Amino acid sequence: MRVADEIAGEAAPDHGPDTNVDKAIKRLLDGQLYGVLCTQGQGQPYGALVAYAMTPDLDSAVFATQKGTRKYRLLSACDQVALVIDNRSAFPGQLMDVEAVTATGRAHKMATGPEFERWSRLLTDRHPHLDTFVRSVSCSLFRIDMVRYFHVTRFQEVRQWVPKSCG
Repeated sequence: MRVADEIAGEAAPDHGPDTNVDKAIKRLLDGQLYGVLCTQGQGQPYGALVAYAMTPDLDSAVFATQKGTRKYRLLSACDQVALVIDNRSAFPGQLMDVEAVTATGRAHKMATGPEFERWSRLLTDRHPHLDTFVRSVSCSLFRIDMVRYFHVTRFQEVRQWVPKSCG
């Protein structure tokens, strides 16, 4: 998916590593272990907590889910997702210090094989306690190819950034 596939009429995004937005986003994502995966189905939104891992260039994320879940069914029907990550637990009562990122993209189920192994290793290196879960037959691994990031600070200051692969 390219930026044009996303929200029309948005301000021009920042591209590439020459901006400070990507550094702030990376710092926030590296500091948090969990995020809320936002999906949709039958006209309704749905949010689910996921353990995730990001690629160093922020082009992609990976997470695991069981095949029998609503999350899996919704991902199978619609691959457009958002991943919301914030650091509010570090700043109780200090809303102006909280940062949040909404990353939008497309989720792809990973087939068994070398790519599955590479992505599962990325996830389990960050979350070793998930190793047995990720390797179970009832589990599926999904990769999100990121399209755009919205970084929010001071409760209302929003900057967007697009990974180079989408530029």
